[in-house]
Amino acid sequence: MPVIQVEHLVKRFGPITAVNDISFDVEEGSIFGFLGPNGAGKTTTISILCTLLSPTSGRAVVNGYDCRLEPQKVRKSIGIVFQDTTLDKDLTAYENLAFHAYIYGVKKSEVRRRAEDALSFVGLTDRKDDLVKRFSGGMKRRLEVARGLMHQPKVLFLDEPTLGLDPQSRSNLWEAIIELPEKHGMTVFMTTHYMEEAEVCGRLAIIDHGKIIARGSPEEMKGIIGGDVVYIKTRNNLKAKEEIKEALGMTAEEKDGELFLTVENAEASIPPLIRAIAETALSVRIERPTLNDVFLKLTGKEIRREEAGGADTIREEIRAWRRKH
Repeated sequence: MPVIQVEHLVKRFGPITAVNDISFDVEEGSIFGFLGPNGAGKTTTISILCTLLSPTSGRAVVNGYDCRLEPQKVRKSIGIVFQDTTLDKDLTAYENLAFHAYIYGVKKSEVRRRAEDALSFVGLTDRKDDLVKRFSGGMKRRLEVARGLMHQPKVLFLDEPTLGLDPQSRSNLWEAIIELPEKHGMTVFMTTHYMEEAEVCGRLAIIDHGKIIARGSPEEMKGIIGGDVVYIKTRNNLKAKEEIKEALGMTAEEKDGELFLTVENAEASIPPLIRAIAETALSVRIERPTLNDVFLKLTGKEIRREEAGGADTIREEIRAWRRKH
């Protein structure tokens, strides 16, 4: 049963269309990933679902409540972990959780038990009395997830939850996140541009330039590629491309100085490839399709190589439009 329903959602900031007629559902008790580069429309969409922005048109429903017509009911039933920390650094970990519980009307008799459970869940029990300003970035993120559990929301929104964290901190945080549906009966809606994080999602939607360009499970997404990806290093890429085209009728593309092409069966395809470019070939490697390959195929660019400048330009245009209006 869908716990989030989005129908023909549009958000414009003057002449800028940040979200362009998107529709999707999120099933209850699942981990749903919104995947895309900076400036693609991820944060704008999540802001509408969390009632921080109103849509220009279309409809968004969370937990049965219309985000435009029933914002207070939506807010009471969701938890949010923003890109930037919103913890009070001059309070302890426990005090941050207790204050959050107070805001959401949690019964006083329930606060301590819930806080202890939440801190234990994210591995911060031994730091509950420490001031948050002494926490590392990873610890703060885990504490924000714990805070999001205090009022037992139906949906937890995570907007780029591991942005800026080191690999170990990201791993620790994800150990907690992937257990949320089973241990807390919670639906997780996350935005990310990290491909490996998107792999843990039950379903994904890939968004680019405000439009959803693909939806499905990670494996269904990889099926778009249609086979294995063979990467070839050569002495002369241009010559090798021509030889591959002439001998095998296949078109190789270039990325980071390597040629690559998609084949149904890499093991069977490599011998004729090597024979075709024997004079220029240096090395060959095989990669099973990844979500980055999917994004590259759909958009012609790699998500990790998206320049922040593009997103910054869009944000500046939106800010300028807001100042005028």
